[in-house]
Amino acid sequence: MSKTLNSSLHDFKHRSPIQIRFNDIDQLSHVTNSVYQQYFDLGRLNYFTDVFEEQMDWESKGLILASITINYLKPIKMWDKIEVLSRIVEIGNKSLRMEQKIMNHSMNSIAAESQCVMVCYSNSLGETIKIPENWQKRIIAFENSVKLRVKI
Repeated sequence: MSKTLNSSLHDFKHRSPIQIRFNDIDQLSHVTNSVYQQYFDLGRLNYFTDVFEEQMDWESKGLILASITINYLKPIKMWDKIEVLSRIVEIGNKSLRMEQKIMNHSMNSIAAESQCVMVCYSNSLGETIKIPENWQKRIIAFENSVKLRVKI
């Protein structure tokens, strides 16, 4: 990996290897753009399971997408080796902001970038809730730097 590319990725401490499936491929012989969202979803789920050291109880509290943007930079082919890099960059009272990248190791390049805002939500209450303090502490302990918009 080039020094420039490597240095721009050092802040991403969480990595999720992704298996490309045959049905991910379109007529142009690359991963169809809607599948990139699924890869980012897998990266987010793995991130929270690993950092929180527990599986979310989606009924009582979980994180739902409020907004997401994806920039498609390079195509991904069937046999490429890829992984999703994820990090939290900002935490608020009820929401957080995450950045993600799909690293294509076969091409030594970033295939896509994503930014999303997630809101803490209780399905049983049917409303947004504060991000639990223990989640905030685990994210802060895991990440190198997080912008806080809330006191914990």
